[in-house]
Amino acid sequence: MPPALSGEEGMNVMLKGSWRGRRSALLSLLALGVMGAAAPRAQADEAAEAARAIGRELGNAVLTVRVVIKTRVVVEGRQMNESENANETVATVVSPEGLAVCALSEVDPSHQLEMMREAGSEYQFEAEVADLKLVRPDGKELAAEVVVQDKDLDLAVLRPSEKPAEPMTAVDLTQERAPEMLEQLVVLSRLGEVANRASSVALDRVQAIVQKPRTLYVTGVNGWVSGLGCPVFALDGKLVGIVVMRSMPAIAGGSGGGRSTNMPAVLPAADVRAVVEQAAQ
Repeated sequence: MPPALSGEEGMNVMLKGSWRGRRSALLSLLALGVMGAAAPRAQADEAAEAARAIGRELGNAVLTVRVVIKTRVVVEGRQMNESENANETVATVVSPEGLAVCALSEVDPSHQLEMMREAGSEYQFEAEVADLKLVRPDGKELAAEVVVQDKDLDLAVLRPSEKPAEPMTAVDLTQERAPEMLEQLVVLSRLGEVANRASSVALDRVQAIVQKPRTLYVTGVNGWVSGLGCPVFALDGKLVGIVVMRSMPAIAGGSGGGRSTNMPAVLPAADVRAVVEQAAQ
């Protein structure tokens, strides 16, 4: 048997054992804390890598659109004012032959202006595309034209005037997926001339799913600032849809009860595909 310990010696042994136990427990808690903090970082790194992969594969499918638009104000059948404005927006290539989609409101603002016009107003807006070019990532331009317009969906289909010499990088509209609330998304875009039209990749989340009158996905700020006409993907690389402008008519004497009558939203890929198919008919 081990020799008996005095009261003081026994207390010291107990304190030492107690400290060792507390230190072990503390180290275990610290390890769990580090692991817990590392988990979200690992998930964020995985999302960032998925976004980078999508950007590398499909970044060149997002092009700059340079368009010159003539607009007119007509009152009781008489033209009162005409102006010509140059604008740049974004389009997404959806076929190797260069067929592309963009927000109709960016190449024909007449519908948006009409939606903003108060009921009962005598004037109306008209617009026509005077010139339209697709600017490729290498800076080369392709003359193009609007071949399909869908005002309800705010979608336009663009076709190059001449078939490209080589197949273009394109988004596959058949590889689609409907996201869930708060699911993480990848938004591809292209910056303006001031940034040498560099490819842009952003992460965002589904903040709302609109069911009526049609399905639309509302994203956070990153999806909005990326611009209309941008493609939006799930992290697995499947297409969610294209960013368009959702609009409603203005209310006489007000602006929609204090609420905006325009809101960017993601049009599902299936709806985009249905409009694109009209270009082949």
